[in-house]
Amino acid sequence: MKKLYKVEDGKMIAGVCGGIAEYANLDPTVVRVLTVVLSLMFGAGIIAYIIAAIIMPPKSSVM
Repeated sequence: MKKLYKVEDGKMIAGVCGGIAEYANLDPTVVRVLTVVLSLMFGAGIIAYIIAAIIMPPKSSVM
């Protein structure tokens, strides 16, 4: 079963986009660009990112 977590290696800010990219088997750069674009368009992406950074466990605690 796949679990969603923050990555420790290759993280930019909190590791949320890297974790989402690993979960969805996508390139982390694509997820980061989509996050920035959606945040600029709708504004709620920044709040969602902060909430995800607080809620998502780091990869080291999941394993």
